[in-house]
Amino acid sequence: MSSDPRIPPLAKEDFDDEVRRALGPRADAEQIDNVFATFAQHPDLFRRYSPWGGHILGKSTIGARERELVILRIGSLNRAEYEFAQHCEIGVIEGVTREEVARVHAGPSDPAWSELDRLLLDATDELFADGRVGEATWSGLTNHYDQRQLMDLVFTIGNYNMISWALNSFGVQVDDRLDQHPWPPEAFGAT
Repeated sequence: MSSDPRIPPLAKEDFDDEVRRALGPRADAEQIDNVFATFAQHPDLFRRYSPWGGHILGKSTIGARERELVILRIGSLNRAEYEFAQHCEIGVIEGVTREEVARVHAGPSDPAWSELDRLLLDATDELFADGRVGEATWSGLTNHYDQRQLMDLVFTIGNYNMISWALNSFGVQVDDRLDQHPWPPEAFGAT
């Protein structure tokens, strides 16, 4: 990634009322992550996206650890360092081990994954490569997830695929506080 963002984060001193409304309580934080300060460049879009992102992160029917596992995988597949770094931290909080965070780059073929973890990584890889979850993976997931969970899973992967594209295209720089993440994917067995 370039050392200069294509869309720079909006400086706090440049926040107007519209930006403050879009950011909500984040606007008053001492430090604002680059992702939010960048998205603040388009406050109407960010304000409309936030409820959707809130569902994915806080109201999804899939477990938080499983959610973070697929977010990390789609970030790795997209070579989205910002996404991966941000969710490395969140993933560890939600129960993904540091060893699993590094292993996510290798994908579902690693024999150490549980059956459900492998299916989740397979689903992520299949959506990324083919635009749909394959029959065998879908069938396997139905042994673990109900219909709503399957829907939330696909929407989670799709959402973070889109966010990865945005972060990469805008050139959002990794925040200094997010310096402890296994990167680049090739150094950790990316497939």
